[in-house]
Amino acid sequence: MSKSASRTSTSDRASAFARDVIDGKIVAGPDVRNACQRHLNDLKRGPARGLYWDLDSANRVIGYFEDVLCLNGGEYEGQAFHLLPWQAFILGSLFGWKGPDGFRRFRTGYIETAKGSGKSPLAAGIGLYGMTSDDEARAEIYAAATKKDQAMILFRDAVSMVDQSALLADRLEKSGRGEKVWNLAHYASGSFFRPISADDGQSGPRPHVALLDEIHEHKTRVVVDMIRAGTKSRRQALIVMITNSGHDRTSVCYEYHQYGQAICSGQQQDDSFFAFICSLDEGDDPFKNEDCWYKSNPSLAFGKSGDDNGGLPGLKYLREQVIEARGMPAKESSVRRLNFCQWVDADNPWLSADTWFSCEQDFDVEDIPENEPCYGGLDLSGTRDLTALALYFPRIRTALVEFWTPKDTLLDRVRTDRVPYDAWQRAGYLHAPTGVAVNYAAVATRLGQLAARFSILGVAFDAYRIKYFLPELESLGISVPLLAHGQGYTVAKDSGLWMPRSIELTEALLAEQRIVIQANPVLRWNAASAVLEADQKNNRIFAKRKSTGRIDGVVALAMSIGASELQLVEVGDRDGFFNNPIMVGV
Repeated sequence: MSKSASRTSTSDRASAFARDVIDGKIVAGPDVRNACQRHLNDLKRGPARGLYWDLDSANRVIGYFEDVLCLNGGEYEGQAFHLLPWQAFILGSLFGWKGPDGFRRFRTGYIETAKGSGKSPLAAGIGLYGMTSDDEARAEIYAAATKKDQAMILFRDAVSMVDQSALLADRLEKSGRGEKVWNLAHYASGSFFRPISADDGQSGPRPHVALLDEIHEHKTRVVVDMIRAGTKSRRQALIVMITNSGHDRTSVCYEYHQYGQAICSGQQQDDSFFAFICSLDEGDDPFKNEDCWYKSNPSLAFGKSGDDNGGLPGLKYLREQVIEARGMPAKESSVRRLNFCQWVDADNPWLSADTWFSCEQDFDVEDIPENEPCYGGLDLSGTRDLTALALYFPRIRTALVEFWTPKDTLLDRVRTDRVPYDAWQRAGYLHAPTGVAVNYAAVATRLGQLAARFSILGVAFDAYRIKYFLPELESLGISVPLLAHGQGYTVAKDSGLWMPRSIELTEALLAEQRIVIQANPVLRWNAASAVLEADQKNNRIFAKRKSTGRIDGVVALAMSIGASELQLVEVGDRDGFFNNPIMVGV
């Protein structure tokens, strides 16, 4: 089938798309522009690294799609799969680039576009090509997801495409009927295409091609790691991830999103990784300017001639979505994410991710001057939550937070909380002493080390479990001023500290970018998990967005900043840490 059904051509549609994007003939966002520039650069410089552009292979897969495959659904039912320029670029890139060994260069492809662009049938077609026409004996093709019903969505697209294609329908065998087809077999090559999920319990898949749909919905790395492990024995295995933009910036999807951006921009080099990430330029607002819609919806410019609908999903549809979001503000977040490729925060966040990221910076504790005055915030936990210790340095407007969790239950909570505690612990972002409960002696020891280096003027604490922590301080001979900090809407009697005021002070520093916070993914996750609750007088306190979220770090941070208001630090004029101007108190 592969030889008779594919076409050869002297045209290079993938490179033509790249040139048209760079020349401004096709509107594209910054990450797609970078991907196109990478392609053009590699045409010139790739041979020095052993890379070469195999135009025949690129045209072969493009020809397969247009000569063999048909679309399904609605007005497109039974129509030939005519590739749009951006789709031809992706296919040509994935299959046309070869490495020094003569096999395909790219082993991973990450594709992020707006909803309805046509990436699911594109991925399904890649699976069918890998099964029938990729010269791989006994190829295993999988549509993979965390849950079987999610994996079936993309697989059903492939089944429908088989039903619409006379060439495929005669050569492939289906197992099951109707909506319950669960396997496609190509007996000529001994290959199959089927859905697979983490809850299957299947071990040992050896995929030649794996298609991961809606990767932003994957809560853990389980499926990605399972698939990647299986590609070891395949000479040119290909993993293709397709997704909309998401909102969880601790997810595996966001890791690949950032990695793809870095690869395309040249900040990192990985010749085995391909990324096509639709995104907007800084300053673009899709709710104010329709011109930027084409950057996130690559099919939009290629609709039927003469109509106002544009390509999928269509100008009319997008206008309806924007109008509804303006009338229903709760819908705005999902419209921006699904239709305009903007990574957004979940509903009612404490603050935006952009605000938080603007205040993060990498630095070491040793970079802070010795004896620098500071205030602490201590939020103790028992067995499940995190224990957090924050330090805020008001003169130099700098903060850091350290975390502790029990080691013996760490892996269990990786699964229940769906965050990589183990990876954070290995990277040094999280302390995990042995035990099933937080080791308060370890926390006290660390507080003593920090007190020996800096001038800790006070540590605000949550009264919960403090009676178990004090003996550890006493046994180690550590003496620091302790300040009770009211939690909830309660004001601490002796200090007058309470959470609504501490939150106000923290928000002001963050919103005005008058604070530098040591970058820590645990703290970033805490900030993303935080929402606010208010009483009738609009006094606001922290709450968790969901039961598996944690907010201990931002609670400790707010307490440390609140405590700094009690005693203003008098200093003369001088440059602050990281060139921040002086700030007295907060």
